[in-house]
Amino acid sequence: MRSRTMATAAAAALALSALLPGAGASASLEAPVAPPAARTAAPDIPLANVKAHLSQFQSIASSNGGNRAHGRPGYRASVDFVKAKLDAAGYTTSIQSFSYNGATGYNLIADWPGGDANNTLMVGAHLDSVNAGPGINDNGSGSGANLEVALAVAREGYKPSRHLRFAWWGAEELGLIGSTYYVNNLPSAERSKIKGYLNFDMVGSPNPGYFAYDGDGSSGSGGPAGSAEIERVLRAHFATINVPVEDTAFDGRSDYGPFIRYGIAAGGLFTGAEGRKTSAQAQKWGGQAGVAYDRCYHASCDTTSNINDPALDRNADAIAYAVWTLGGSAGTR
Repeated sequence: MRSRTMATAAAAALALSALLPGAGASASLEAPVAPPAARTAAPDIPLANVKAHLSQFQSIASSNGGNRAHGRPGYRASVDFVKAKLDAAGYTTSIQSFSYNGATGYNLIADWPGGDANNTLMVGAHLDSVNAGPGINDNGSGSGANLEVALAVAREGYKPSRHLRFAWWGAEELGLIGSTYYVNNLPSAERSKIKGYLNFDMVGSPNPGYFAYDGDGSSGSGGPAGSAEIERVLRAHFATINVPVEDTAFDGRSDYGPFIRYGIAAGGLFTGAEGRKTSAQAQKWGGQAGVAYDRCYHASCDTTSNINDPALDRNADAIAYAVWTLGGSAGTR
């Protein structure tokens, strides 16, 4: 997740872009984001599998100067690792390249065959780290959880009624560069087919909070039409395990930004970055009050030891629940 200072400037630009002609036109043309309820239950996502992906990201960083940052060999090695897993599972993958700060960056896009291509559900996470460290919570956690959910789709033979697309973004830490490039360069007819976008950035913070992006505007920062349904589904999973969830704002700090700019419904989960856990939050979630959710945010200590296992496990299961519920079901093969 990029810094709040950079996000503040971007948020101002985002607000201005919303006033430009046509910026939100796609919202009124979209079908409702909620398809028929899933008829098959989402699987439990094995924590050990997600952690194995994080260990691989750590090994890649350790072998490539200690990071997986844009323009560095550790980032491309991370892309290649994820792509190989998806190719073997039966996804149709593509690597989209872009240039930023004199270096080539990459987005990895993976489509699961089938489903209504005019009603696409996207699931995304940024794959890059900052230069300072390996980025295992930020954002190996979201990247690894999404990868394991994608692999579960294949293992389960899931046939969603909607078309399902996963994405791993480059250069998020430099200002949402990869995701912005992807969305801006889609033909408008293709962009209008994306009816929902789920974003997962930092879902294993060591002193975790449990936050869902405020799709319904209950805290004053709602997303585009359809975002409330995404939030409802994400919260529903946590209700089944008796974990309370708080709102977090669409503040422009992560890769949902380019999607909501075009009026695409969005949502996601977050376990906290440099902000400090309050006493009330420590009472309901555990952990340490007055301490950052992630003391290793954007630091060299963001390693595999910088992960809270229960938070990562709960969020990975919530991602699967959202994919199965919002994706709809035509059964299994």
